[in-house]
Amino acid sequence: MKLSEFRLKIPAESIALYPAENRDEARLLVLDAKTGKMEHRLFKDIIDYFEDKDVLVLNNTRVFPARLYGNKERTGARIEVFLLRELNREQYLWDVLVDPARKIRIGNKLYFGENDELVAEVIDNTTSRGRTIRFLCEEDYDKFKKILFSLGETPLPDHILAGRKVEDEDQDRFQNIFATEEGSVALPAAGTHFSRELMKRLEIKGVDFAYLTLHMGLGNFSDVEVEDLTKHKMDSERMIIQPDVADMINKAREEKHNIIACGTTILRAMETSVSMNGFLKPYDGWTNKFIFPPYDFTIANRLISNFHLSQSTMYMMVSAFGGYDIVKKTYETAIKEGYKFGSYGDALLILK
Repeated sequence: MKLSEFRLKIPAESIALYPAENRDEARLLVLDAKTGKMEHRLFKDIIDYFEDKDVLVLNNTRVFPARLYGNKERTGARIEVFLLRELNREQYLWDVLVDPARKIRIGNKLYFGENDELVAEVIDNTTSRGRTIRFLCEEDYDKFKKILFSLGETPLPDHILAGRKVEDEDQDRFQNIFATEEGSVALPAAGTHFSRELMKRLEIKGVDFAYLTLHMGLGNFSDVEVEDLTKHKMDSERMIIQPDVADMINKAREEKHNIIACGTTILRAMETSVSMNGFLKPYDGWTNKFIFPPYDFTIANRLISNFHLSQSTMYMMVSAFGGYDIVKKTYETAIKEGYKFGSYGDALLILK
């Protein structure tokens, strides 16, 4: 398929700048991919679509405050530094993006905080915007990390920042309640709709929770720049599937229970590590898997997703899961019905 086939006309007012006041009271559009039937519900009603012994697969990655603002030595120019990933804990090395990149060269020092609490030196160029920096810190690692994250800002995506600034409340909003494994610079948005009360109700109903880890990078929001989708390359992301998680999911598959993927990150992770006979394998490594229609999914038979943006790789993956034509029609319906799109938007449940 071609990039142009995933173009959507999403009005600016359809982009959510804030989440629902209560997590589980976002709107939910339920799509039966076999019949095309759509239902309009609230997210807390999703419990009606679960059965005893179903497995809900969740991404337990935790978003860290990845956006920092510093000043360049001598000139004092304001520089945005976006932390991508930690490269070396002992040497305090990080992969980052800098903006404006043209002002930053190898050897430059950057100062962070009102009292220059942290200083970093640029030691390598990785891409046009990418740099490797070393934080010049004599504190132990835990103290360094505490200082670093105290200076950082919640990494809201551009589609939210286009409408407002970061607020203190975003520190909690931009995080799933079950997030435990630090490492994402983007939010696995489908999980934001789960409240503690809803999780408890699902547990009482007999639903099992399987947690795997995929640390989301900025590649999820990068523009696809090729019309031929087979030529698009995804950024690699770290992922971990523990043996007991694989066993739980495989047992449910053998016993014909529903396996519900919460988010496109879960689909990518499971399809990265599926065996030839259709079962999930433990995994500890990286994935750059890019999924677009047509594609046959092996593990999950249901998907929870937010409504994604035009020509995004996440919209493409949802289209692959539900079917291109029917998902496109569903998105068009969502726009007409006033559903909210983006990381803080409403939810879609696809049944197959």
